[in-house]
This record gives sequence, structure tokens and C-alpha cells, in this order.
Amino acid sequence: MAKYKNTTASVQVQSGAGRVSGFIVNSHTSGTLKLWDSLTAANTIIMNTFTFPTGSSVQIFPDPIDFYTGLFATVGGTADITILWSPNTI
Repeated sequence: MAKYKNTTASVQVQSGAGRVSGFIVNSHTSGTLKLWDSLTAANTIIMNTFTFPTGSSVQIFPDPIDFYTGLFATVGGTADITILWSPNTI
């Protein structure tokens, strides 16, 4: 079952295994996003720092990306984003 997490700051999205399928940039000012397979901003990087293009956008990965420890999102700048993921599907 797909889930989503809306955030404006760095956050632990999921504890435990799952899959991340993309994110929606609702609004931002010089916003960035970095995704981790971790419970904090440490260890395994899923997606290195992505700088959002101007305006709103939807970024869907060609194939969902598995994570094992958890999903942590580091949000930079001022941003309102929605992360798309599924828990425990692996």
C-alpha cells in the first residue's frame, strides 16, 4: 500500500524496510532533498542532494528504490515536499 509524507523540514519518514517511489515539490525557495537508507542523516545515501527546479514538480523514479534500515529525508532551503513510499514491501 502506497503512503505519503508531507514535510517542510528534515524528517524520518519510515523506520524499517520499504520502497521510495518519488516525491512532489509543492513549493520551495532554493529547496533541496537528500534521501537516506537510515534512521538519521547518516550512512547509506539513496539519492544524493537534488536541487529542485523552479516551481512545483513531480519526480517519480523509473523503478521504486528499496531501503532496509529506514527512510530519512534531509530537506534544505525552504521547501514543502511530499515523499511517496511504501512500507515493508521487500
